[in-house]
This record gives sequence, structure tokens and C-alpha cells, in this order.
Amino acid sequence: MEEILILLKYIFLGIFQGITEPIPVSSSGHVMILQRLMGMDLEGLTFEIVVNAASLIAILIIYRESISRLFFGALRFVAKKDKEDKADFMFVIYLIVGTIPAGVIGVVYGDVISEALDNIKVIGVTLIVTGIALWLIRNLRGRKNDAELSFKDAIIIGLAQAVALIPGISRSGATIVAAMARGMKQETALRFSFLLFIPVSVGSILLAIKDLIGMDNVNEILLPYSLAFIASLIASYFSLKWFMGIMARGNLIYFSIYCFIVGTLVVLFL
Repeated sequence: MEEILILLKYIFLGIFQGITEPIPVSSSGHVMILQRLMGMDLEGLTFEIVVNAASLIAILIIYRESISRLFFGALRFVAKKDKEDKADFMFVIYLIVGTIPAGVIGVVYGDVISEALDNIKVIGVTLIVTGIALWLIRNLRGRKNDAELSFKDAIIIGLAQAVALIPGISRSGATIVAAMARGMKQETALRFSFLLFIPVSVGSILLAIKDLIGMDNVNEILLPYSLAFIASLIASYFSLKWFMGIMARGNLIYFSIYCFIVGTLVVLFL
């Protein structure tokens, strides 16, 4: 009975992480809160990397057409210098530029940041900060589309993604806030945010593979981690689909209020 209960906890963690990954409320912060409430202590980042990999697959599925268009459009521009494909080529360049800040800071200072700020109270405070940021851009309606982005946009959004290395700061929230503050349309901001997640997530997975393989209890965690992975994949897919509709209607204020409430409860009671 106890083993079944443990498996259910992992499944629930996977579902919760999958639901919160695409939306601007910090999935890693919520997983830490949920672990505290359920009396679990998953040391290190291995579990987080596994469920994030599931979210990555969901994002790849949903944005497969955009990824394919950008990839082949960029290749055609490199080969033929066709002006019609320049926007796709530049979008890819901007994604690369936007990846650099979080990639560099994550490799150099990622462990230091995690260890220094690994505190449930910090999660509460940073959730409140996320709520404030979402509140500030709640009424913005940008005009920039994919073809109107700039290097400055990419750098600012990339720096925002780097800020999300702080536990409790939502990665999608930080990048979407930065993108909308730069005048992007909701659809463009959302697409850039989640395509920007792909290289960072892939890099994190590659760095974690060695640690995962080297774990002494691989056989013990294989089933619970696999169930959490599947749960996160399914939850991430439907959560992102739902969030795309939310973004189209411009209802980010609800996430702002949610972050205020949860952050305050965490600071006061956990």
C-alpha cells in the first residue's frame, strides 16, 4: 500500500509540474511547495530535469509546424538568400542570441544560485514578484510580429530567462513579460518564449544525463520517474493548449492574482 501511495505522489507531482510548466506561475517553485506539503524530499535537480524533458516533448509536438518552418526557412535563406525566408532566418538567430544569457549564467552560476536560494520562503517571495510583473503588463497589446523583432528584443528576453534561474521566478512568465514589454503581439511573445525554452531545456537534459545514469538507485526510481514523466507530458500538452487560448484573450491578470495569493500563503505558513 505504501509503494502505491509513493507512486501516486510521483504521478501527482508530474501532473502538477506539467500543468504549471507552460503557464507563468513557476513549475519548479510549485513542485518544491508540493514536495513540502506531501512530505517528500527529492534532492538535486534530476527529477525536475526528467519532468521538464516531458514538457519539452509536449512543446515540440505543439510547435512542430513552427519549428519545421523556421528550420527549413533558415536553411533556404542560407543557401539561396531568398528575401522571403529572411524573417525565419533572423527569428532563429534571435532565438540563439536569447539563449546565451541563461546558458552562460546557468552553467557558471546555476548551482550557486540554486543552493543559495533553496528556501521555501524564497519561493513565496519570488512568486509575489512574478505576480507583480504579470500585473504590470496585464493590459499591454503589442504590435510586433515575427518579422519585426530585433537583437535588442532577443537580448532583453534572454536576460529575463536568465532571471528565471532564481527559484520561484517563472521562466515562461519572465520571458512573456519581457516580450510583451518590448511590444510583441501575444502570439509572437508566446511562440518566442516557448521556442526559447527548447535549447535551454535540451542543454539541461544533456548535462543531467551523466548524473542520472550514475545514480545508485536507478532501478528504484525508474518506475516512479517514468510515471511522473508520462503524467507531465500529458499535462503539459493540454496546459499549453489551454494557455495559448488564455494569451489570445489577454487574461494574464488571473495568473497575477494567483501568484499573489499562493506566494503570500507560502511566506506566511510554510
